[in-house]
Amino acid sequence: MSNRYSIRARVLPDGQPMTIVGRDAWALEQLLAAGERGCTPIDRPAPRWSHYVWKLRTKHGIVIETIDESHGGTFAGHHARYVLWSEVEVLSAVTAEAA
Repeated sequence: MSNRYSIRARVLPDGQPMTIVGRDAWALEQLLAAGERGCTPIDRPAPRWSHYVWKLRTKHGIVIETIDESHGGTFAGHHARYVLWSEVEVLSAVTAEAA
């Protein structure tokens, strides 16, 4: 039996406890660790950052700002920086266990 990684958290000051699972939980953990600096898919690679952020916003009511940034180099372009503005309290975390 395997359990997905999950975080039980709430938005302060009076949010209800919610369970966030899988890569969405991982993304929230990364945003919490990054603080006001925020994080980018360049700093913390993952396949679908924009989708994780969208779900955290819409499903869980967490306020996350998207800042459009330019980058140079051989493959110059734009990327997003995500900054968590909600104050989130982590109540518990469960790591995945393989059978």
